[in-house]
Amino acid sequence: MSDLNDLRSTLRGKVLLPGDDGFGPASRPWNLAVHQDVSAVVEAADVADVVALVQVARDRGLTVATQPNGHGATGDVQGTILLRTGNLDDVHVDPAARTARIGAGVKGGQIQAAAAEHGLTGLPGSSAVVSVTGYTLGGGMSWFGRKYGWAADHVIAFDAVTADGEIVRVTRDENADLFWALRGGGGDYAIVTALEYRLHEVPELFGGRIVWPAAKTAQVLDAFRRITADAPDELTLWCDLLQFPGDAPAMVAIDATYLGGERDARALLRPLDEIGDPMSDTRAVIRVTDLAAITAEPTDPAPGIMRSELLTDLDSAVAVLTAEPIAPLLSVQLRHFGGAFARPTASPAGPLTAAYGVTLFGVPFTPEVGTAVRAKQEQLSRALAPWTTGRKPFNGLASGESVSDVFDAETVTRLREIKQKRDPLGVFRSNFPVNA
Repeated sequence: MSDLNDLRSTLRGKVLLPGDDGFGPASRPWNLAVHQDVSAVVEAADVADVVALVQVARDRGLTVATQPNGHGATGDVQGTILLRTGNLDDVHVDPAARTARIGAGVKGGQIQAAAAEHGLTGLPGSSAVVSVTGYTLGGGMSWFGRKYGWAADHVIAFDAVTADGEIVRVTRDENADLFWALRGGGGDYAIVTALEYRLHEVPELFGGRIVWPAAKTAQVLDAFRRITADAPDELTLWCDLLQFPGDAPAMVAIDATYLGGERDARALLRPLDEIGDPMSDTRAVIRVTDLAAITAEPTDPAPGIMRSELLTDLDSAVAVLTAEPIAPLLSVQLRHFGGAFARPTASPAGPLTAAYGVTLFGVPFTPEVGTAVRAKQEQLSRALAPWTTGRKPFNGLASGESVSDVFDAETVTRLREIKQKRDPLGVFRSNFPVNA
């Protein structure tokens, strides 16, 4: 392995090598279930640091793996230089143009707060602490995706550093091949240092979570089915089967957002009120900065094991998922897609034809629990196989899966051609390398 001590004099940002104080914590991804055996960790101070690091890696035959924080980490980074871009955190909102320009380290909650000051929103996912760049490179499946489609489709431009160490602007007209690939094809082709994208007006927003005891599961799932069968694009529903550890009772929940007024939202959601006796109900008129509170996902690093599938038949999938308790999983989440997700798009993913998806999630509290979680996920995925598309959402990929699980063969070939053209020496390695 090349001696990397001289990086300290080359870069303005922090450089940590094995044996340095703080190297272990710095090399860990946000998902603590994933181990990363890297040769160095670089916390870039600015874009010039990114350029200098890429030039060093190219000249020495090394590989750079970029992670703002590592929500989507897979552990496939052995021997790489881990680049942290969290310091690239500038945020600029142009309310007149309804656009935002953000650095690669900006998290979803940061841009939501800045946009909300002007009555605007991005296309956020369920977590406020996921980096907007990483989320968007994977397509971005937003709370508001039924109304606006993939988050990646709303990108206007990227600033990126190529494998030659050049700073380029990437738009529909400049570096068009990179523009297509980066809008949902992953981050294997260049290092994105900033992006610009369209924002959207939010006159009103209604949302929240209703929780019932597991005895209400059949009724909740029936209401979920009826509401989503003809829901307007402004309405998004997710259904969660929940089993927290210890002696906690099994529960079922509905998470909802509606881009519109409370009166219309409550009318659309009336089948949920007919179930009765909820354990809790947080639905209310909310701000776009409150979205992360709906599911209350962890905001500090934590371990987790996820597996996702896209469904072709909701009723058959529900029969499989409710045939027995979900433990040792913590949650089984059904998401309703459709709407703008299913419409023509220029992103690598193309239209999302599956109207529903499922995510199976567990926490490996111990190695034994981790083994049991994976076994349960495998069991359920096999049982669901007759009613899945055989494809995965990019942001739902898990360790051991690849871009070939996301895209059709023609798209994979095109992405690999761009990788070969733009990074023939393999300077970059994303969480899911396109050639894997």
